[in-house]
Amino acid sequence: MNAIARKPSELFVEPSVILEERPDGSRIFRSALALPDYARCSGEWIERWAAETPDAVFLAERGGDGEWLRLTYAEVRARVYRIGTWLLGQKLSPERPVLILSDNGIEHALLMLACLHVGVPASPVSPGNSLLSKDFAKLKANVELLRPGVIFADTIERFMPAINAVAGLHDGVVVAGSRSQPQAGTLAFADIAATASDDAAVGAAFAALTPDTIAKFLFTSGSIGAPKAVITTQRMMCSNAEMKSVIWPFLNSQKPVIVDWLPWSHVFGGSHNFNKVLRFGGSLYIDEGKPVPALLGRTVKNLTDVAPTVYFSVPRAYDMLIPHLRDNAELRRNFFSRLQLIFYAGAALPQAIWEELERLAVLELGHPITMLSSWGSTETAPAATDCHFQAVRSGVIGVPVPGTTLKLVPVADKLEVRVKGPNVFPGYWKQPGLTAKAFDEEGFYMIGDAVEFVNPQKPEQGLLFDGRVAEDFKLLTGTWVHVGSLRVAGISALAPVAQDIVVTGHDRDEIGFLVFPNVPECRRLTGLGDDAPLDAVLGHPTVKERIREGMVRLKREGGGSSTYPARLLLMAEAPSSEAGELTDKGYINQRAVLTRRADLVVQLYSEVPDSAVITLGNS
Repeated sequence: MNAIARKPSELFVEPSVILEERPDGSRIFRSALALPDYARCSGEWIERWAAETPDAVFLAERGGDGEWLRLTYAEVRARVYRIGTWLLGQKLSPERPVLILSDNGIEHALLMLACLHVGVPASPVSPGNSLLSKDFAKLKANVELLRPGVIFADTIERFMPAINAVAGLHDGVVVAGSRSQPQAGTLAFADIAATASDDAAVGAAFAALTPDTIAKFLFTSGSIGAPKAVITTQRMMCSNAEMKSVIWPFLNSQKPVIVDWLPWSHVFGGSHNFNKVLRFGGSLYIDEGKPVPALLGRTVKNLTDVAPTVYFSVPRAYDMLIPHLRDNAELRRNFFSRLQLIFYAGAALPQAIWEELERLAVLELGHPITMLSSWGSTETAPAATDCHFQAVRSGVIGVPVPGTTLKLVPVADKLEVRVKGPNVFPGYWKQPGLTAKAFDEEGFYMIGDAVEFVNPQKPEQGLLFDGRVAEDFKLLTGTWVHVGSLRVAGISALAPVAQDIVVTGHDRDEIGFLVFPNVPECRRLTGLGDDAPLDAVLGHPTVKERIREGMVRLKREGGGSSTYPARLLLMAEAPSSEAGELTDKGYINQRAVLTRRADLVVQLYSEVPDSAVITLGNS
């Protein structure tokens, strides 16, 4: 590798934007940078790197012995052709796609890549729909909508209750991954991968692909109503990856190496990160860890072993990783050794986490590391904006990416943002009514988010994410509460006690916080060991005083009753993935928590608060 590019001037192209005011009060915001021609389909990248760098590592994962199993670009291409040959014999189509139930893994990747190569849509669905559900309602809805011709799972024995629950909803073949125990009525992935390659047939299918070929069906969370299948085309993925070649030009000369846990059932991990590696001929080390206490150790081990050049994650994961970076010198040394930037998305990074990551980078490197974010959704493939410059603070989501246009529409006291571009989806699969409602009269996708300018006089300084329009609510006083910004401010003010916050107060006269605590940090603050009961830790005077200090700070720095909590409750029970409170990516679903824990909201607002409720008037 050449000298590592780390300065923003070495990494990025300076932003150039066009902002147009319209008579109706809306504004059009777009990049002045042109989007180059992009690949016809993602398979062109496989073909390119298999020819140019056949021996470079593309995919790697831990094997059963704990060692890394690596596949080169040439090896991946050969396996894609064999698997693609088998797929062509299964009478698959958008009406009979491939459904993938498993976590990330090499066989999952190979099957997905083979689908993309021969024009069969792949649909990776959240493993939680199969492994955490009691009634499999979401999975049944997924299968009823797609009617898959192939279902893949590994290890399949974990998924058999779910597979049996949907057996009557499809006529597809069930494929078991190589780590599985033999199961009656299933086909072994190893047999598929051993299919004799028909290069001519695969080549003909590949040549027939167009930018409008459906590549994937990606499901939305389904937290409100039935899950929706977002049609993801080759155009969406390829244009979105090409945008990075313009604004992150360092990737054209310094191939990315990433260690990534983000699930491929979501667009962040499965399209944004995976396709960035593939577009630029990099290496993807699959991290089997997750930002939960039981699995975080695997992430730590992987990051101690493999030094990433770019690190992608979500705020909750950074919050959990920071104590390890602080206390584990070997991990910190390897993590920062060739790191060019830290990328977060999906939610604003609390300023306290931003500052601690900067401090750790300075401790190890002698200078800060570039940190940035992006913004978009499953429907935008996903990046619609990108912060290709060093932001002045956390929460800046950047400017429109080349080829994408934003429409900024005043709504109440917010600025709603809508999106148009080659990366925007054509609609929801078999749901024309929902598709029609998703677009405005000019064809802009109405994503439901709000933004504001960092500096209205200097639009090139980018936008700030200003929360979901639908999450905001009014107090009884008629004052709007902006949940997104308040949540982030609260996490920073309550650091290191608060890992996440749910904001309450709809149709009440004051704001409250339900707080998911950072238990290891609370134990560290109190000096109580791992054996101490959690109630004793959360009720410790040191923790409660730290909470109250943060509440006082928010009141002092805020601008009224809508900017600080008057009461707060620490929750001993962690967020439930099965109940939809926590997504696969570690995001808190505010509405799901408020619904499931309605009794705690009642407790929080009791006329005479009990000892567990912390108010500005007591400690």
